[in-house]
Amino acid sequence: MLGTGTSVGVPAIGCGCDVCQSPDPRNKRTRCSIALGLPEGNLLIDTPPDMRTQLLRENIGIVHSVLYTHEHADHVYGMDDLRLFQFYLGHSVPIYCTETVESRIRKSFDYAFATHEKTHAGAAPQIEFQRIDENQFSLLGADVIPIPMQHGPRYNVLGFRFGNVAYCTDTSHIPDESLAKLHDLDLLILDALRWTPHPTHMHIEEALNVVDKVKPKKTLFTHMNHDLDHEATNAKLPDGVDLAFDGQRIPLT
Repeated sequence: MLGTGTSVGVPAIGCGCDVCQSPDPRNKRTRCSIALGLPEGNLLIDTPPDMRTQLLRENIGIVHSVLYTHEHADHVYGMDDLRLFQFYLGHSVPIYCTETVESRIRKSFDYAFATHEKTHAGAAPQIEFQRIDENQFSLLGADVIPIPMQHGPRYNVLGFRFGNVAYCTDTSHIPDESLAKLHDLDLLILDALRWTPHPTHMHIEEALNVVDKVKPKKTLFTHMNHDLDHEATNAKLPDGVDLAFDGQRIPLT
C-alpha cells in the first residue's frame, strides 16, 4: 500500500483536527496508490503526486509497468517521475490505461509528446500506451480482470482483480455485473472515504454493504480522509475489515 489517502492527503494542509495532528503513523496518508510484485516485475497502479516519496519510502527501485484506474489529478499527476525508469528498463515505460486516461495524460504532459528534438534523454518521460477496456488481459505474467465502476454521476473508473486480490478505489457505486467479478476473494481493497455520504466516493456504510454482498476473506479500506482515525475506526469495524495504512505489505498468493 503506497498511499491510502484522499485527494488532499492526511494531514490536510491547514487542518488542526485530531487525526491530522495525530502522532500515529497510520494516520499519515499520502495519495492513493499500490504496487504489486507480479511474476515478471513490479506493477504500479496510478501515479499520484506523492509517487516519488512513496517509492523511496518503500525501497521500490524499479517500476516495470503502470496501470491506471482513472484520469483524476491525484491518480495521474506524478507521471513525470517515471522519467528515470526508461533508463533502468532500457525502453519506454509501458502504461496500461483507457482512452480517457490517455487523453488526460497527453493534455497534461504535452511536453512528453512534442515533436521537436529533446535537449537530452531525460528531459521528458518516455512512455508507451497500451490500451485497455473492460476485457481481461495479461500484464507482467498475471491475468488482470478490469472491474467497471462509477465514480459519481460523470466518471467511469476501473478496479482490477489479480487472482484472489482486488483493488477498487474511487467508486461511489459498483454495478451488479461488476460485483459478480468480486466473489471468492482472499482480499478486497475498497474505497471508504469517511463516515458520512459523499457524491463520488463510498462512505463506511456503503463499503460495508459491498463487503456483505461479495464476502471476501479480508477487506482493507483505502482512499480515506481525516474523518477516520485508524485505531478508533478499526475498533468499530466488523471482524475481517480494517483500514489500510501507508506502507502496509500484504503477501500475494
